[in-house]
Amino acid sequence: MLMFRHTLGMFKMNDTEKISEKEKSLAELLASQQTLLLSTVSESGVPDLSYAPFVRDQMGCFYIFISELATHTANLLNNQQASVMFIRPESESSNLFARERAVFNCECRAIGRNEPLYTTQLKALEDQFGEVLGLLATLTDFHLFALNPESGRYVVGFGQAYTITSKDGKAQLRSVRLS
Repeated sequence: MLMFRHTLGMFKMNDTEKISEKEKSLAELLASQQTLLLSTVSESGVPDLSYAPFVRDQMGCFYIFISELATHTANLLNNQQASVMFIRPESESSNLFARERAVFNCECRAIGRNEPLYTTQLKALEDQFGEVLGLLATLTDFHLFALNPESGRYVVGFGQAYTITSKDGKAQLRSVRLS
């Protein structure tokens, strides 16, 4: 069990409390970010790393609105798998070798302009990022994608890694045991 020194003395934190605390920390990391790092792969297997502003729905799905002029858009249209990463800024990290981060492996889907979800999530993006979305929505090369997390990993520091699963849109953590 993990031991913490508290002003009222010593107490033990059981695994359930520890996981619950880390799930809150993960939620705070995600809430502190407005963009995600996006890893995609081309048809010929060339990796691409980029970023995009996003919104997240109550079921934990990420939505991005991206242009065909960007390599990652063609990659997502041809390969419906991607990874996204959220990482604590360097300026907020005490050790750059152990920055807090979360990586999600996602199944991706382009949302058609005629789908009700398109209007709903475009409105959510506009609410988050302002009127620039109204302009971008008029451009035919922009596509809305849903990135649905299937699994992931949350790292808080050295020896503090957790497997992420999702249930009803809430990330659930399980400690990674080193063998």
